[in-house]
Amino acid sequence: MIHIKNIKFIALLGFLILIGSHQAMAQSENKFIRKGNDSFEKGDYQKAEIDYRKALEKNQSSLKGEFNLGGAMYQQKNFEESVKKFESLTGENLPPEQKAGSYHNLGNSLMGLQKYDEAINAYKNALRLNPNDQDSKYNLEYARRKLQQQQQEQQKQDQNQDKKDQEDQDKKQDQKDQQKQDQQKQDQKEDQQKQDQQKQDQQQNNQEQQQQAQPKQISKEEAERMLQALKDNEKKTLEKIKLEKLKSAKKVKSEKDW
Repeated sequence: MIHIKNIKFIALLGFLILIGSHQAMAQSENKFIRKGNDSFEKGDYQKAEIDYRKALEKNQSSLKGEFNLGGAMYQQKNFEESVKKFESLTGENLPPEQKAGSYHNLGNSLMGLQKYDEAINAYKNALRLNPNDQDSKYNLEYARRKLQQQQQEQQKQDQNQDKKDQEDQDKKQDQKDQQKQDQQKQDQKEDQQKQDQQKQDQQQNNQEQQQQAQPKQISKEEAERMLQALKDNEKKTLEKIKLEKLKSAKKVKSEKDW
C-alpha cells in the first residue's frame, strides 16, 4: 500500500546568507531554527512549531522559518494552515529546488485535505522545477490513484443516491396510487349507499301509493258494528215515520169532529 512520502524541511545551511547589520538578528533566528530542526528530526513537531515561531518573532520575513513552520503544522495534521504557508511560499523568489520543495509540501498538505486534483497540480509544478525529485514523482502517482478512487466512490455514491431517489419517488407514487384507489373505493361505496337509499325511498313511496289506491279493508267485527248501526238507524227512521203518520191521523179525525 503506497502512502505520501517525505514532507520536506530546510536545513539551516545553504538557504539564505545574511551579512552586515542583520548578522546578530540572523544568529538569534538561526538558533531557534536549529532547535526547531532538531525537534523536527526527532518527531517532536509541536516543540518544533514553537521554536520556528520564535524564529519568526526575531525575523518576520524569515522564509526558512515559514517553510519549516508549515512542515511542522503539516506533521500535526493542521493541513489548512500548512496549505496557506506553502501556497504563500510558492510565490516567493526562492531557488528552484526550494520552491520545488514548497510545491511538494503544498501537494502533501492538499492530500491531507483530500483535494487530490489540486495536489496533482502541485506535484507537477514541483517536478517542473526539480524533475529528478523521486518523492514528488511517487506522490504524483499516489495522488492520481487517490483521485481515481475518489471519483469512483463519488460515482458509486451518486448511483446509490439516484437509486434511493428513484425508490423514494416510486414509494411516493405507490402511496398516491393507493390513496387514489382508496378514494375511488370510498366514492363507490358512497354512491352505492346513495343508490340503495334512493331505491329504499322509492319502494316506500310505491307501497304508500298502493295502500292509498286500495280500498280500506275492515275487520268482521267492524263490519257487524256498521251493519248493526245501519239497522238501528233504519229502525229509528221507521219509528219516526210511523210516529209522523199517527200524528197526521189524529189531526184529520179532530177536524171531522168539528
